[in-house]
Amino acid sequence: MDKLLFTPGPLTTSLTVKQAMLRDYGSRDAEFIALVKEIRNRLLSLAEVSKEKGYESVLMQGSGTFGVESVITTALPTKGHLLVISNGAYGERMIKIAETAGIHFSMLKYPENTLPKTDDIQGLLKNEKTITHVAVVHCETTTGIFNPIKEIGKVVKKFGKIYIVDAMSSFGAVPVPVAEYGIDYLVSSSNKCIEGVPGFSFAIANRQVLSESKGNARSLSLDLYAQWQGLENNGQFRFTPPTHTIAAFHQALKELEDEGGVKGRAQRYQKNYLTLLTGMRQLGFKEYLETEKQGYIITAFHYPQDANFVFEKFYESLNEKGFVIYPGKLSSVDCFRIGNIGRINETDVKKLVKAIRDSLNTLGVNL
Repeated sequence: MDKLLFTPGPLTTSLTVKQAMLRDYGSRDAEFIALVKEIRNRLLSLAEVSKEKGYESVLMQGSGTFGVESVITTALPTKGHLLVISNGAYGERMIKIAETAGIHFSMLKYPENTLPKTDDIQGLLKNEKTITHVAVVHCETTTGIFNPIKEIGKVVKKFGKIYIVDAMSSFGAVPVPVAEYGIDYLVSSSNKCIEGVPGFSFAIANRQVLSESKGNARSLSLDLYAQWQGLENNGQFRFTPPTHTIAAFHQALKELEDEGGVKGRAQRYQKNYLTLLTGMRQLGFKEYLETEKQGYIITAFHYPQDANFVFEKFYESLNEKGFVIYPGKLSSVDCFRIGNIGRINETDVKKLVKAIRDSLNTLGVNL
């Protein structure tokens, strides 16, 4: 029997999403091409935009990082200058992508429990006039903090810059009206809040901005512009598509709609989060972030201050009981993380909290 995944992804998926992968598709079959077209249009609707309003969705093979790298390495021209706003591991990953690709970049770094300040961003854009693009993570999966992408977008657009948002862990469960927020590229993946399985990422892009990126790409396979052109010309991927993952994602999108769309999914995840928070606090755990900064996607908790607590043993104990959590990625504080997303509900969360209590008792840990 499958274990319940309380992680930031891959996630627990529904039986019907799994069953969608039992069918084989040819990559050039008309039925598969129609499937891809429908997915692309549905993604635009989730972003509250459309082709008629000047936006495109582009599917890209690979994990979410492949999608982020495809956007950054395609969007930035040779003389481009990227500003990365970072308060966690995934902001740092964007910096690493730019560094590896030889892209000129600047950094605005904050501690992992601190929200970016729009005054800082405005000051930097005012002084560093060569900056052309600004990138930030929406839900920084390191801690679960929700960064103020709407407010940041206002500053970015005030200075006429191109705005890139990594919405990997939020898109599908947190409303992100792309046009309203001034987002030129939003990136997410198949195995997060839409509750598909791993295998591809996608970008929602401003068509005019995407059109101007022709020839920028530093990679053949991660050329977002060329991928878009291929999908537009014949509906096909340039290279072998993850057919089974796409079939599963198509089913996942239907189930998202049946749940009430982004709003409905957000309500379930918020209930999961509040149930988790109540249970963990009753056990004596303390969350890493202040409540006003904490999103409902994933929550980081401090290690217990007890010598008997060894995360690896704690993790294994939960694993044996059928629950999978996630280690921390914080640079200076010992934490672990619990995701509230995927095909789980309040009952599942309560079972996890009981398993945590039982594991602590077995390990002789006192909080």
